[in-house]
Amino acid sequence: MTDIVALEALVTRIKPGASLAIPVNCVAMAATAALIESGVSSLRLVCVPTSGLQADVLIGAGCVGAIETSAVSLGEAGGAPRFATGVRAGAFSLRDSTCPAILAGLLAAQKGVPFMPIAGIIGSDLLRVRSDWKVIDSPTGEPGKVVVVPAIAPDVALFHAPEADRAGNVRIGRHRELAGLAYAAKRTLVTVERIVARNLLETEDSAAGVLPSLYVEAVAVAERGAWPLPLWDEYEGDAAEVARYAAMARTEDGFRAYLSAFLARRKHVA
Repeated sequence: MTDIVALEALVTRIKPGASLAIPVNCVAMAATAALIESGVSSLRLVCVPTSGLQADVLIGAGCVGAIETSAVSLGEAGGAPRFATGVRAGAFSLRDSTCPAILAGLLAAQKGVPFMPIAGIIGSDLLRVRSDWKVIDSPTGEPGKVVVVPAIAPDVALFHAPEADRAGNVRIGRHRELAGLAYAAKRTLVTVERIVARNLLETEDSAAGVLPSLYVEAVAVAERGAWPLPLWDEYEGDAAEVARYAAMARTEDGFRAYLSAFLARRKHVA
């Protein structure tokens, strides 16, 4: 049965050195703040398939030892400053990837197979730096080659959603990539805006957009838990806040000042 816990208790389930999968949508920023407060280190981030503010803040806070991603960007606010600084300084191990490769690796883990073949990487310079990606002849006997990408089975998946019921079923709507992430990960932790009394699996209509509690280890309530990023059907992203972060985080001192205020604000919301 899924545990309903406090936010601080939720993040204690993410241990130093764990591989942590984080999505580009439905981002758990409140949990990110609590994770930084916990002092966790050496996380191995798997961005699904990209990340932005969440990865940049974790990197700046010194929580990341390795990252696999196809991009880290703040979108219209520009590049991710702590990520860029960390790459130049060699502060963490970077595994450059592509969106299809990360999604294929997760799909392999979902299916319980050691790898997944894809074709789009053929000819890419990435093959020079990803020795774990192997080019093989098509096993069907047809002419041509494919790349086999190893399965990606994160220790923990972490995301934010609008609501869960008391059994731990989580409404994810049309974001089926979150279900795929939960299927691939060994454990899934979710923050939500609220816990509802009704059973989200009660009807065919409601159940269609729900991740069953079978795949969810624990849920914590975190109001406005994605802020300053958006959450579908709940609130828009705060573009001005992200731009402010982008400007401040260009320097170490500016980042530390932003982080201190961000953590204080999250405590106030909690």
